[in-house]
Amino acid sequence: MQHRGGSATPRRRRKGRTYSAPLPRLTTPMVRDGGVLREASWDEALGRAAEGFAAIRDEHGPEAFGMFSCSKSTNEMNYAAQKFIRTAIGSNNIDSCNRT
Repeated sequence: MQHRGGSATPRRRRKGRTYSAPLPRLTTPMVRDGGVLREASWDEALGRAAEGFAAIRDEHGPEAFGMFSCSKSTNEMNYAAQKFIRTAIGSNNIDSCNRT
């Protein structure tokens, strides 16, 4: 049996587990209705996420949010992260591992 990686020996993952086939990936967003997951459109999934963020912000205030950004990301990605948390959410709680 041919395993992923092209060798006859299964490759090891972190923590010693092996695998022989790619892990299954989601190809469409999932939403929860009454405790049951179902497929949804991207518009519906993003709308629900935005509604959830707004509900938490309205109930607990913008300081209930925090965001971590990675110093290995591009400057553009870090800028987008800080712009989102400060503009869309209204919080200054953003940090990264740049201080080392």
